[in-house]
Amino acid sequence: MRTQRQDRPGKRTDRQRNGDGRDRRGQPAPSEEWLYGRNGVGEALKAGRRRFHRLLVLDSAGGDPRLNDIDRRARDLGVRIERVDRDTLNRVVPDVNHQGVAALASPYPYAPVDSVEHATTSILALDHLVDPQNVGTLLRTAEALGIRTVLLPRDRAAGITPAVVNSSAGAVEHLSIVQTVNLAQELERLKKRDYWIVGIEHHERASILGKTAIPTPCVLVIGSEGQGMGPNLAKRCDLLLKIEMQGKVNSLNAATAGAIALFELNRN
Repeated sequence: MRTQRQDRPGKRTDRQRNGDGRDRRGQPAPSEEWLYGRNGVGEALKAGRRRFHRLLVLDSAGGDPRLNDIDRRARDLGVRIERVDRDTLNRVVPDVNHQGVAALASPYPYAPVDSVEHATTSILALDHLVDPQNVGTLLRTAEALGIRTVLLPRDRAAGITPAVVNSSAGAVEHLSIVQTVNLAQELERLKKRDYWIVGIEHHERASILGKTAIPTPCVLVIGSEGQGMGPNLAKRCDLLLKIEMQGKVNSLNAATAGAIALFELNRN
């Protein structure tokens, strides 16, 4: 987990000198990132797990209760609030739908790996998903359906970036997300704690999701976009489940398949 930079009182940082949250080379400081979107910023403020440095609000924005809540929470935390024009916001968070709000905050607070040892309910594991929209959608569904702990590979996978925060509508701010160097080893450790490892994979030996009960507590493993679940993880699964397709399309993307599986898990 990255450590936070502690500025000495009265010291002028690069962020303060440039006035837009970037260093002299035009890059965000490594211990900060710009969150954007009304739901993402609002939930991050509500969760209270990050440090906030600045809040930028479009000067013409108004009339949305979410903005009022963001403003109130930021003021309670003593965050500097600035009304800015659209060009400023577009420069700070370019090429995204920022919905008239952006916040400079500390990076996402990943949970330590050993926190998994204290989990008692079912866990979601994502096997090298790389698309921020898929990851955010899955994590939004997971949080809504009661998942509290999520495992992500540290390498070759999407982390919890501002794009993922936004696509999850801020749901990631309420989850305990662990980045692990070796997901397969983490699954083996959870097996020893009597967790079932359940993979969602269109495999010849897979049972039909919805016709086979999902044992709990389990680790629900969702494979990556395109390639699906890696063989190293598939062989560790106690149970493989597939979605019975009845239309002409023979597959679903990772986010949709994962959402269906999470719904079935929640029904158990």
